[in-house]
Amino acid sequence: MKKNIAIIMGGYSSEYKISLKSGSVVYDYLDKEKFNAFPIHIYKDRWVYVDSNQKEHKINKDNFTVKVANETVAFHCVFNAIHGTPGEDGLMQAYFELLGIPQTSCNYYQAALTFNKRDLLSVLKPYGIKSAPSFYMNLGDIFDADQIIETVGLPCFVKANKAGSSFGISKVYKKEDLPKAIENAFKEDDEILIESFLEGTEVSVGVITYKGKTKVLPITEIVTDNDFFDYEAKYQGKSQEITPARLTAVQQQKVIESAKKAYEVLKMKGFSRSEFIFLDDEPFMLEMNTTPGLTKESILPQQANKAGISLSQLFESAVWEALGEDYDI
Repeated sequence: MKKNIAIIMGGYSSEYKISLKSGSVVYDYLDKEKFNAFPIHIYKDRWVYVDSNQKEHKINKDNFTVKVANETVAFHCVFNAIHGTPGEDGLMQAYFELLGIPQTSCNYYQAALTFNKRDLLSVLKPYGIKSAPSFYMNLGDIFDADQIIETVGLPCFVKANKAGSSFGISKVYKKEDLPKAIENAFKEDDEILIESFLEGTEVSVGVITYKGKTKVLPITEIVTDNDFFDYEAKYQGKSQEITPARLTAVQQQKVIESAKKAYEVLKMKGFSRSEFIFLDDEPFMLEMNTTPGLTKESILPQQANKAGISLSQLFESAVWEALGEDYDI
């Protein structure tokens, strides 16, 4: 019997349009000979199954079922393609755990932790995973620009603590530009993170569970035409993504060890993509994404392709891993 797979996409954050693209790619490439795939759009005002005629069918939130042609469809597994809240911060993961429905991303605690950049980096620091000097602020805090600059220096990055796709991030060169950057970050989140600028090679490392084992994918080097890897660089062609990255053997070994250690220390599952910057041979972690972009142009699918894993294989493996079933694809 074919499994019913709900592909959730959309979400409540600024990333919802990107998530819809990711979810559509998952739908297109998930093997229809093995799975009945259902695109489920998650919005604040409605959760709906969108059929091939673009007709919306309301999801019953009590048990996450949908009625189609007078038949109630229950799902064997959920493929999570939501970037940002509520799919990447633990809310959907906790909901599906309560309902007893397997889902493809990490568990709710790991999602909440990794979505919070400053908590993530604090937890990993005792395990030897380095991060940039930083300064934390919450909405409403009175701040002293001189104290911030004394801690992190200039230039520095001001980031929304719980946001993705470079929303709410600014690179600050001058003290007088700091208040505007802080205001911009608070538009995305009520917590912000101000970090030292680290000048070096930036890389993205995909780590997944594949055939029951932790697998580090080929590393991608990020070379941006812009001042940093911002939204325009990520999604509007203003960067080069070079896979495999041009690293020394020492650099490659160290960043693979760091990314794999972070994944395993946190007891992760599903897909992850961690960002690092090198200072000489030492990788410094910036963040970890647990529902990374899944379009054909996105970094993780590019890395999987270099590893000889097609999009169909990548998505199918995630479903079988979530279901806890052996597979050979």
